[in-house]
Amino acid sequence: MATYKIADLFVQMDSFGRTVSQAAPYLCEDAAPDITIASNAEELRLKNPQLSLEDCEYMSTGGNFYRQLIRFHGIMLHASCVVVDEKAYLFSAPCGTGKSTHVQLWLKLFGDKAYILNDDKPALRVLDGKVFAYGTPWSGKNDCSRNAKVELGGIAVVKRAAENSMRVLPADEAIFALMNQTARSILPELMNLLMDNIDAIVSTGKIYELSCNMDISAAKLSYETMSGKRFEL
Repeated sequence: MATYKIADLFVQMDSFGRTVSQAAPYLCEDAAPDITIASNAEELRLKNPQLSLEDCEYMSTGGNFYRQLIRFHGIMLHASCVVVDEKAYLFSAPCGTGKSTHVQLWLKLFGDKAYILNDDKPALRVLDGKVFAYGTPWSGKNDCSRNAKVELGGIAVVKRAAENSMRVLPADEAIFALMNQTARSILPELMNLLMDNIDAIVSTGKIYELSCNMDISAAKLSYETMSGKRFEL
């Protein structure tokens, strides 16, 4: 098995195809594993014959990592994550809503000052009272990710709208929003740990709802709201 360092955890994983290529930046020297990933790609393929075995492997390893990450004060969120001024900003929504498109507006707005940390499944961990975002190998078909750790600046739940507006989500809405964009099929004994992790993330007060169009002014609004700074190049 190869050893990887993902989200500051040593991960042993025997995989193939797309999973191997996307995990290459995370390869490290052998170490005692925090997480060992076993694939159930064949079983998953039987349930989803429309998918390739390689795609099933990618989904299987990602799901296995996520379930074990919960024990290390972490979650994976279905989101696109952009970094500006060493703070990570996540945009989460169902597929097709426009979260990746919104992140592209940030790249256009900030140019070289911004980069994508992960465009599909960034990891979040609560460490010493702070929340950090990490790139992971599970980064979508375009494999847009970086092996880095960045302190959380904010999480925005994206909704399409004709006009741009943004609000802080109260705790109950924020918990529901994060639960809706993370894995639900977990062992019952992990549910309490998952809820503890989500509660810790929500307690930062950095969870927002972003109603937006696809104009670059939406990126300016979301940056200024979450960072507390005026936009300046």
